[in-house]
Amino acid sequence: MATYTLISSNVLSSSAASVTFSAIPATYTDLVLRYAARSTLNSTDTYVTFNGSSATNYSATFVGANTTTAASSRETSATYANNIWTMNRSTTTASTFSSAELYIPSYTVSQNKPFSGTGVIENNSATTGFNLAATAMLWRVTSAITSITITPETGSFVADSSFYLYGISNA
Repeated sequence: MATYTLISSNVLSSSAASVTFSAIPATYTDLVLRYAARSTLNSTDTYVTFNGSSATNYSATFVGANTTTAASSRETSATYANNIWTMNRSTTTASTFSSAELYIPSYTVSQNKPFSGTGVIENNSATTGFNLAATAMLWRVTSAITSITITPETGSFVADSSFYLYGISNA
């Protein structure tokens, strides 16, 4: 049975332009990043980079929907993983935070790294972006993932946004 172990957490006491988990140990089979976050500006996406890489090695296929609209998109050769999930922002219901999860299997193997993300917005309005999103992504690098940086599309993460990185062991 798989066991989740908390590697690190970060609950922001003030706004932050990004959150980085570094020195990720290579002792697990998979990684899971979970968070509840909100942006200071009218941002909808969260960007992720691995090992500080901003080379054009990221690809993503996104599907999302709110109460009236469905959408999809695809990106190749991006400098970050984009459209991972929607995020609460300054125009959504006050004091609410989106929840999201990023799943990264086989993060230490010497092959390209497929990963996935899902997220939802808690909001009382049907007109403020995607309320549900899922994304399949690929990082075309064979190095082990040793750090993860999460950045809002615009603005900063607000205080009380919380981030948790777990390692999964199959023991």
